[in-house]
Amino acid sequence: MNPVMEQMRSHRSIRKFTDDEVAEDHIEAAVEAGQMASTSGGIQSYCLIRIRDTQRLERLVELTGNQTKVARCGAFFVICGDTRRHRLLARRAGKSHETMLEAFLLSVVDTSLFAQNLVLAFESMGYGICYIGGLRNNLPAVQELLELPEGTYPLYGLCVGRPADDPMLRPRLPLGSVLFEERYPDDAAMLSDLDEFDETMLEYFRQRGAGDRIWSGEMVEKFSEPRRVDAGPFFRSQGANLD
Repeated sequence: MNPVMEQMRSHRSIRKFTDDEVAEDHIEAAVEAGQMASTSGGIQSYCLIRIRDTQRLERLVELTGNQTKVARCGAFFVICGDTRRHRLLARRAGKSHETMLEAFLLSVVDTSLFAQNLVLAFESMGYGICYIGGLRNNLPAVQELLELPEGTYPLYGLCVGRPADDPMLRPRLPLGSVLFEERYPDDAAMLSDLDEFDETMLEYFRQRGAGDRIWSGEMVEKFSEPRRVDAGPFFRSQGANLD
């Protein structure tokens, strides 16, 4: 074990923050560290938008499902896939910009690699973070609020700040459910591992006072019906080709 791995293994989502702001030089240093993440062919198709305006923050609280931490953290960011710069370069050069599915996937992958590097940098400086997937609850309203141009794709928000709580580590799937040798395991082996994980999660939820919940039941419910069905049409309206 080394300090980097210890930092990674201690990650928890922080949902309560102190009133301390995130220092500007810390933000710049974290972004520069985030930029050193791998990026396909050097395309760097991501951007980070810091939201400071109180009215915008309060509106984002509403749009993310009344997550008050969005406006009660040291710094809030919207993390976007960004193909805008590539489109502008193509237009200036008199070339077409082919918006195939691969271009959208590259942007999502690049953005996520950047975001995780960014988060690790913040956590190494003693900050806590929470990704905000609720940003995708109403993407057209987010686009209008932030005046996002064609070719930019808001993917999730990010709260950063000094932790004001100390939550338990949330267990992860057993290693055998994610690390395979040569081939994907058969269904019986996978389900056996997941049943074992349910026992771990049952104890975790009980210790948190969250009742007799199990991971498998939550996953079944989570994917039992379509959610955020307007995401595809929205990303298409922003110039993405999902075909």
